[in-house]
This record gives sequence, C-alpha cells and structure tokens, in this order.
Amino acid sequence: MKMTNTWNRFIYRLWAPVYDSTVDTLFAPGRKRAFEVLDPHPGELVLLAGVGTGADLPLLPAGVDAIGIDLSPDMLAKARAKLPACRANVRLLQGDAQALLVAEDSCDAAILNLILSVIPDGRACLQSALRALKSGGRIVIFDKFQPDGEEPSIIRRWLNIFSTLLGTDLTRRFGDMLQESSARVICTEPSILGGVYRIILLQKG
Repeated sequence: MKMTNTWNRFIYRLWAPVYDSTVDTLFAPGRKRAFEVLDPHPGELVLLAGVGTGADLPLLPAGVDAIGIDLSPDMLAKARAKLPACRANVRLLQGDAQALLVAEDSCDAAILNLILSVIPDGRACLQSALRALKSGGRIVIFDKFQPDGEEPSIIRRWLNIFSTLLGTDLTRRFGDMLQESSARVICTEPSILGGVYRIILLQKG
C-alpha cells in the first residue's frame, strides 16, 4: 500500500487514544538515547518533525525553545496535554513535515524520531528539516530502516503490506533519503529490537 497523508490522518486518529500506552512503551529507551546523542542545550531552537502524541516533549531540557509539527490533529491534542509538564518552551503546529513550515536556517537542531518511516516521502521530510537548520546544525533520527544496499526480502515485503495499513513502512533505506543532501553522518548506532531500529546523528554542512 502506498502511504498518503489522507490515510495517515485516518490511521493516526485511531492510534491517538492508545499510542502512549501500547506501542510507545517499546520506543521509550530509543527516544531517551536519541536525546542523549543530540544533547540539546538551553538557548537552542529545536524542531520536532512528527511530534505525534508528544512523547519526546518531557525529554526536552529547560531553556530550550521547540517547535513540534504533526499532520494529525488527534495526535497533537495528546501532545498539548503534555505541555504543562514540559520544561521547555514548546509551540505546536499542525502541518505536513514534508514541507518547510518554519523559517529556513532558523533552527539549531531537529528531532526526527519515528517519522521517516511513517511520512509518505521520508526524503522530503529529511530535506525540509535540513533546510530549517542553521549551518552546522544537527539532526537526530530514531527509526527503523532496511539496510542500505539490500533489497527487502519477500517476507519483509509481505509484512510491509500490513504494516503500511497500520501507518509505517518496513522497506525504506536511510541512504536513499540522504542522497544529494548537505548533511554528513556523525554517528550511527543500533537501538531497540536488536538493531532493527537505529539512532543516527547528522550535521548540516
């Protein structure tokens, strides 16, 4: 199934009431480690593309300004409920993270946790986040990817038929998204599920 914004709005309306208490419990260690790798500092402006239910918001340190973007109004409603417990100054926007929704060259860092495998065009999302960054800005990514240079197995392609119905793609390769970009990989490390999920730190050139 080809993923679309229309389908994602529908499926994440269904996910919104149960997301935090079900699948996101699996992701908590990866989210925490992603923040350790990014190390956001007070005074920085941080972009959260695909902020979802706001599971990353409590991890933001005091003194950080953040802009969280998500396509789903239902997921954003859950994120807004977390704002009183958030130490950072956060503004939430409903919109499509495949497009540049903040000023170009305005952000110090970006967090792309569990968005590049969900959004219809992961490369467009990554490129928009890079355009939002100042020179030398950094992006942390926590997500699952098909290994670069490998084609998905028959089993993975079969499973992907069902996973895309649930709102995520199992067959995307990060290297394809990074092609012709201005970013370089600073570090990459395996994360949850035996390294199926990875944490990647990029820096804008």
